[in-house]
Amino acid sequence: MSNKRDGSPTVTSPDGVRLAVQTTGDPAAPAVVAVHGYPDDHTVWDGVVADLAVDHHVITYDVRGAGGSEAPRDRSGYRLDHLTEDLVAVLDEVAPGRKVHLLAHDWGAIQTWHSVTDPRLAGRVASYTSISGPDLDHIGAWFRRRSSLRDVLRQARASWYTVLFRTPRLPELIWRSGLGARLVSAMEGVPRAVTRDAVNGLELYRANIAERIADPQPRRTDLPVQVLAPTRDRYVTPPMQTGIGEFVPDLRVRHIPGGHWVPRSRPDVIARAVRELVTHVEGGTEAPALRRARAGTGRWTDRLVVVTGAGSGIGRATALAFARRGAEIVVADRDLDTAQRTVDLIGDGRSTAHQVDVSDGGAMEEFAKLVVTEHGVPDVVINNAGIGMAGSFADTTLADWQRIVDVNLWGVIHGCRQFAPLMKEHGEGGHIVNVASAAAYLPQRTLSAYATTKSAVLTLSECLRAELGDDGIGVTALCPGFVHTNITATTRFVGTDAATEQQRQKATTAAYAKRNYTPERVAEAVVRAVEKDVALAPVTPEAHVGLALSRLTPGLLRAVARKDVSL
Repeated sequence: MSNKRDGSPTVTSPDGVRLAVQTTGDPAAPAVVAVHGYPDDHTVWDGVVADLAVDHHVITYDVRGAGGSEAPRDRSGYRLDHLTEDLVAVLDEVAPGRKVHLLAHDWGAIQTWHSVTDPRLAGRVASYTSISGPDLDHIGAWFRRRSSLRDVLRQARASWYTVLFRTPRLPELIWRSGLGARLVSAMEGVPRAVTRDAVNGLELYRANIAERIADPQPRRTDLPVQVLAPTRDRYVTPPMQTGIGEFVPDLRVRHIPGGHWVPRSRPDVIARAVRELVTHVEGGTEAPALRRARAGTGRWTDRLVVVTGAGSGIGRATALAFARRGAEIVVADRDLDTAQRTVDLIGDGRSTAHQVDVSDGGAMEEFAKLVVTEHGVPDVVINNAGIGMAGSFADTTLADWQRIVDVNLWGVIHGCRQFAPLMKEHGEGGHIVNVASAAAYLPQRTLSAYATTKSAVLTLSECLRAELGDDGIGVTALCPGFVHTNITATTRFVGTDAATEQQRQKATTAAYAKRNYTPERVAEAVVRAVEKDVALAPVTPEAHVGLALSRLTPGLLRAVARKDVSL
């Protein structure tokens, strides 16, 4: 090993190619070796390195033909076996006698997959994090065995560039003209590629793809592996990256909202994911998000779902529905006893009950902090807590308005304000369900206050959905119609005395009971809405019909609204 003038070492591979190596952080800390892809150099990792180097020894290097490294004399020098020899040489010089944690992106990940299944690295690797670069052997097996024609066609369409890059002369012309660099930079928001690196790296495609994809016997690895799959990757679709469980028994899959170059766009998320895996492999506690990423589990196994107003009705039924599917539930209600009853019904030994008044912004802030500290960032938040109110606008007092706005609207606002930023910062997507009502789009003369709050919840949800979509956070406005819950027994009927209010509560409850649309049916609709990422989810037949009529014949609905229809 020699040193370049800037102080960073140069490692010589067995075939004589010199590689530029960079090291950052405490050499005594856990070692992370990051391998870049095409057409990048080691600087693609700058943001990740700055984060990880606080408590890790981070090693990067320019792969042969890129950055400060030399290029081999001919195409054969780009074969995967030579790239593995490069990695071995770097480890021998910079981390001798140590197990390292590998992190790789794009072609760096492709070559590292080959390396971790090579006997020369046996006993030298502790874990592997792969981003947007599946093993070429796995790709061949995936195309041969994949049952979903849609997934195969999507990936085939996305892989157009691999055909282009293997043609003679044309791709070199595209890169040397500057067109390729400008196009990729504009599309992906990344720095323009260096022409030398882009032209040299074409040989990676020409030397490896046809032979390796045709290999019928993909090799296994027993290493702890996590695949970070960008959800908007234009070139490597998530199904192909993640459908490898048969070859990697200790696999974790994490879907990261973002494009192909997530190491540049979200270095904080990449560094956190790597840190969590390294910590666990080195004997530390397994972070909740890492535990939930284990492959081979159900859609909701170990996912964290927060439900407000979960002490009864739709909230309780929804908590139970997600729990039956394997989720961990944080049950919140202003009545701790009813919340605990829901937890008892779940009976999984890990779901918890919390007392919180959603109308209290300070209380909701403390509640969110508690959830993150004790359970991690939630995957789903269901802002369900609400109250009913009926009567004329003239009879609705300022105190009545304050109360219903505080609970039905501010309660949803507080839930979104506290949890949406946490989901966004966490960088692994999520979903928010805001429970509105069919009254949001079905005006009634006796529901001015209630319908106003639910209409606001609907509009808020639609705006949030637009804002949070790029972060992989879905938002659903749930709009039930007549559902048999205890909201009717506690509905405030303004402008009446206590006896009359009680009478109307009983009558409305009886009518809803006769309608007999249960909270359990609504809960199943909630689960479906989250799984399908539905923007607006009307529930019950009348809610569906009402939504259609609100769009087709709003004048008719306004005429019907003049009739006195109880909540």
